[in-house]
Amino acid sequence: MEIIDKISKLKREQNAVILAHNYQRPEVQDIADYVGDSLGLSIAASKTKAKVIIFCGVHFMAETAAIISPDKTVLMPDFNAGCPMADMIDVPELQKLKAEHPGRPVVCYVNSSAAIKAESDICCTSANAINVVKSLAEKEIIFIPDKFLGMFVQSRLPDKKLILFNGYCPTHARILPEHIAKAKAAHPGAPVLVHPECRPETIAAADAALSTEGMVEYVKKSPAPVFLIGTETDMLYRLGKENPGKKFYPVTDLAVCPNMKATTLEKVLWSLEDGKTEVSVPAEIAAKARSAIEKMLMYGRE
Repeated sequence: MEIIDKISKLKREQNAVILAHNYQRPEVQDIADYVGDSLGLSIAASKTKAKVIIFCGVHFMAETAAIISPDKTVLMPDFNAGCPMADMIDVPELQKLKAEHPGRPVVCYVNSSAAIKAESDICCTSANAINVVKSLAEKEIIFIPDKFLGMFVQSRLPDKKLILFNGYCPTHARILPEHIAKAKAAHPGAPVLVHPECRPETIAAADAALSTEGMVEYVKKSPAPVFLIGTETDMLYRLGKENPGKKFYPVTDLAVCPNMKATTLEKVLWSLEDGKTEVSVPAEIAAKARSAIEKMLMYGRE
């Protein structure tokens, strides 16, 4: 409680807001002013009147907040909390892909670096990827870096042809159909909800593929008492907290993102105390990336 009290006091003094992703540790979610998915966090960052944003997530998320809120100070409790998927593609690789497919627009999953966003036409999140791709007039579209999300979007939009990059989320790639089969045997009749970053065969074995915020809405509306969840395991904390009469079980305990777990209450406090973990983006890159992000924010969830 002493740490939480100190955080609350410094937040008031500095006019700070704490944003936390759904995959953060439960105690970090509990101190946040807003908990959500990438799209919700981006919207919250763009609308906040706070002077300081404490971003509890991974690096590309804090970069996105810094780009769309250039007048704010964005602090990241653990500056080294990265994203393996975002690191799978660099600018030369994207430029090579663009040269091989001239004139094709680039849809960039928000799970990517600011430099990659700057080379893209429009960003998307898992919540609005289908709407973003659908909005483009072109039939052939470069979709980076997540091949599994791209395959999911392609399955929903057969009139489009997505040119995919070989990127993926290691955490979601660990969730396999056999995990779903085992979980269903243990909890017969429970709906299975997985993230669209999962493998196609895993999505095929589930009842629905949804962004984390999509899962929140699904559970809220469903009369089912038990759910099997196929995404990062701390998503279950928020689902349980907001639906106390329902039970949630992970499809597998292997779906843990170590980068999301890097943020702790102590690190949140330290970032407020010393302000040394500020995330900034070079002006030229930020200007180009901002356009792609702002276009993304025009499209709501599927």
